[in-house]
Amino acid sequence: MADAMWEALLRTAVSETSVIETMLNIQGLQKTTLLDYPGCVAATVFFGGCNMRCPFCHNMDIVENSLKPQYSDKDILDFLSKRGGILDGVCITGGEPTLYPELPSFIAKIKELGLSVKLDTNGTNPQMLKNLVKDNLIDYVAMDIKSSPANYGKACGIENIVLTPVKDSIDFLLGGKVEYEFRTTAVDEFLPVEAISDICTLIKGAKRYYLQGYVESEFVPDKSLHAVSKEKLLQYVQELSKFIDLVEIRGMD
Repeated sequence: MADAMWEALLRTAVSETSVIETMLNIQGLQKTTLLDYPGCVAATVFFGGCNMRCPFCHNMDIVENSLKPQYSDKDILDFLSKRGGILDGVCITGGEPTLYPELPSFIAKIKELGLSVKLDTNGTNPQMLKNLVKDNLIDYVAMDIKSSPANYGKACGIENIVLTPVKDSIDFLLGGKVEYEFRTTAVDEFLPVEAISDICTLIKGAKRYYLQGYVESEFVPDKSLHAVSKEKLLQYVQELSKFIDLVEIRGMD
């Protein structure tokens, strides 16, 4: 049932954009980062296309990008093969990387280079996530929690989103088969005080949860949004810490 819901959600998203094709759509490469993969010197690979339309998305240029891929998988693998002894790992992000059936084979080639792999995902493709973990292709997962269930549709730009696949991915990660973190971009319009208790219920028992400061940027679609104040975030951290092992604010002074 969850797989059927995922496929229906994906079909809906695909009808809005031509970017999802039966090929890898690599739109960006950050050659070195100390931020994207905790504890690792990493490169970050950006996949275009997404089945969500978050109004606060910083990467909307590649989410809606219908141009041809900017890099081939060979381009990326050739680069990584020359970075031995410098890089510890690779962060796979987007957009939404799990849209691509070819993702596992691409990651397998990265793993052959002796690099760890972190996956950033919105959690809408739990079967892909489970398969990647089962096949030892990913070492760390960062899953976005857009908001509480009541606010999820507005936060992800899909009004009638079916959350069953998202909850399936959450439950799988809570099972501890792979290192993970949950994270939420703290947009005031989508993260009211009353949402916090519902998020606590959603990810209760999680190892790590990060509230990420929202900062407007060039590609954010809705310029009317506001960041949650640090004062309010500190209150959220206090409440969340009752149910989650580690809760921290990220990206805010």
